[in-house]
Amino acid sequence: MDKVSVYSADWCPFCHKLMDWLKSKDIEFEYINVDEPGKREEMVARTNGNQTIPTMFVGDNFWVHPDMTTLNALFVDNTPVEGTRDFTLPAVDNNTGTADHPVEASEEAPKEEDSEIWDVLMVGAGPASLAAAVYTAREDISTLIVEKAIIGGLAAITDKVDNYPGFPEGIEGMALADNLQQQAERFGAKIELDEVKNISKDGDTFRVGLAGGVKRAKTVLIGTGSEWKKLGIPGESEFYGKGVHNCATCDGAFYRDKRLVVVGGGNSAAQEALFLTKFASHIDILVRGDKWKASEVLVHEVENHDQITVHMQTTTDEIVGEDNHVTAVKGTHNGEEKIIETDGVFVFIGLRPVTYYLEGSGVELDDYGFVKTDNKLKTNIEGIFCAGDVRSGATMQIASAVGEGASAALSIREHLETR
Repeated sequence: MDKVSVYSADWCPFCHKLMDWLKSKDIEFEYINVDEPGKREEMVARTNGNQTIPTMFVGDNFWVHPDMTTLNALFVDNTPVEGTRDFTLPAVDNNTGTADHPVEASEEAPKEEDSEIWDVLMVGAGPASLAAAVYTAREDISTLIVEKAIIGGLAAITDKVDNYPGFPEGIEGMALADNLQQQAERFGAKIELDEVKNISKDGDTFRVGLAGGVKRAKTVLIGTGSEWKKLGIPGESEFYGKGVHNCATCDGAFYRDKRLVVVGGGNSAAQEALFLTKFASHIDILVRGDKWKASEVLVHEVENHDQITVHMQTTTDEIVGEDNHVTAVKGTHNGEEKIIETDGVFVFIGLRPVTYYLEGSGVELDDYGFVKTDNKLKTNIEGIFCAGDVRSGATMQIASAVGEGASAALSIREHLETR
């Protein structure tokens, strides 16, 4: 095996999860802190302009934010996987809301099947699944949670959660996720970092295919949540990771004393823009509509911040750059072209459900790709339940996701008792 190096930072939650996984497999690697003098510039030069971490090198090839399919292929199956030499955003179908599909290994090796049958396997380790696991594990229902990225989901990469009950001063998203994880694990829930590829009914159990093997369970809880939509405009793919981002907590620190553009008019755009003022010298927010969709509290704070300029009724038409970095955003305001010079663009224009792995499962989705359930959070497939942001009709709030997780756990218990 060639030398493994990880460009990372102490404040990067995704980086910690990658390094934890490598350590769990006894894989030696070099930790390169991009906050140390010259290391960020070194990474940018070696990756032809990438400014996103974690970035993992194996020999001369590199992977930006490597997914579980790639990691398992490289380090578990020893299957060749094409490395990256010029990072760009994978193609996305914004009409169907289909999630970006990870790089596949050239030949998929046969997957080993685990002999254990879990009472419930939960797909995704966001607040809904973690809350459900507290209830199921506490009642000795054997519980396995499979997460492909970061425990806590989008909540974990939120700078500050201000509207979750019980924290009068608010709480950092990562701290909340850590608390939920510790509570679930205290009662016996097991969490594995892997990626669910497919789910199928096989007799009295469900066969859950993972990137790194096969699991079986009596019931399944779908809790994969949502991910950020893409703009689908020229320049977005070309400069993704080189100036175009979706995670302020992950990548904001790269833009100290720089100008930034934030695209979006909801709570996330407002909240992330406020967070980015810790680093950026100035932020331009582009809101397509004539009014905010964010809460009045956030809007008031944004519009009264001396580092932020808000551009209402302004579309985002193209991201412009040169020499592997962003230089400007082209938009339209009242029919006239508007050019805003910037060093980076953060996009927060709404969420799409993560349901690509349900293809062929028979689970019914709505017109937008969200999972349909009844009032007990049951899907149309007996034994498969759903909770959180991936569910049709979800409110996209952490508190409601936690409540749905608890309700789903009670429905799962009832199902197991009567099967």
